[in-house]
Amino acid sequence: MRLTLLSLLFAVSAALASAPSRTVVERASCTLAPLGSGKDDSPQFLTAMQACSTVVIPTTSTLNISTRLNMTGLSNKHLNLQGTLRFNPNIPYWTANGFPFTFQTQITFWILGGTNIVVDGGGTLDGAGQAWYDAFASNSSLLRPITFTLFQATNVLVQNIKMINSPEWFNLVNEGKNVTFNNITLNAASTSSHGAANTDGWDIYRSDTVVISNSVINNGDDCVSFKPNSTNILVSNLNCTGSHGISVGSLGQFAGMFDIVENVTAINIRMSNAQNGARIKAWAGSGVGSGIVKNVTFMNFIESKVDNPVVIDQCYMTSASACAQFPSNTFIQDVFFTTISGTSTGSTVASLACSPGARCSNITVNNFTLSPPSGTAKYTCQNVNLTGNAASLFGTCTVT
Repeated sequence: MRLTLLSLLFAVSAALASAPSRTVVERASCTLAPLGSGKDDSPQFLTAMQACSTVVIPTTSTLNISTRLNMTGLSNKHLNLQGTLRFNPNIPYWTANGFPFTFQTQITFWILGGTNIVVDGGGTLDGAGQAWYDAFASNSSLLRPITFTLFQATNVLVQNIKMINSPEWFNLVNEGKNVTFNNITLNAASTSSHGAANTDGWDIYRSDTVVISNSVINNGDDCVSFKPNSTNILVSNLNCTGSHGISVGSLGQFAGMFDIVENVTAINIRMSNAQNGARIKAWAGSGVGSGIVKNVTFMNFIESKVDNPVVIDQCYMTSASACAQFPSNTFIQDVFFTTISGTSTGSTVASLACSPGARCSNITVNNFTLSPPSGTAKYTCQNVNLTGNAASLFGTCTVT
């Protein structure tokens, strides 16, 4: 049964209600000051998070994080980040010692996990990404760390902080439940000719009941990406600039894996100077995996200068001939694109390209007001039967 928006908002309220209360976590407080120029503050930070219910990093403090942080298994903790955590850009150290995640071959500076955790305070996580952006330009195989990783974390509230210059993804939620991000500012800005690549805002993986709300993102890849086995997600009131969109996927990439993305709503999104707006992407071809995308709503998107405002690509990274021979095994159903407006950078304002073999069903399009820079807007679709008051804009979908 399809979840209503009201029930999703109720789920958000429940998630916020289940976040740890200040009366629980603020019992014993520790305040950290930096040890001094060039010294590693990681050990004292790790010890404090293990020993104290509340850890305060004052406004005037910048802690130098030079070694990896394993903060898993915590309970009833409050990180009051008023100052800055800056990750030392020691590329040889981090590439050899960052915590590895096999999914999409990632590493991370820091893993934070456990139950009942609050991170807030108005301070900054600084990934010191410029050295990484420059190094990646000459070595595309370079492993670059994720700035903030929630790993096996339940009942977490992250709010009122800034994250800047992540070497790669800003946030990964891996095997989490009841996680809320609110009022987060993300900014990845290169000062050289080498862009800030792959700086996803959030990647959700194998996690349930996640809320991302009221945030501003300026980055160089997906604003939010729902990776395999993301369920019951609400993304609301985001302002995304320079991104690759609010993206489901990519899914079905790995043989033998069954990927699920289900019960996802993205509502009240502003997207500007971006590659994509609302997007679903799934692999096809020989030797890939399988999965399902079900009950996904993109609602109230306002887009400005977006290359591809509305996208389904069910032959992602797959040639047309290979997709015809080996259609996608990631089925897409019960998807709603509702009230999408704004401007594209080219003539095509919406492309719903499903794989051959009836892999898409119940795709609904309503209230589209999208315009190209000049001329007539072009809407394209293939291998799908569309419903909704905007279906006529697409005409008869091609069959491949």
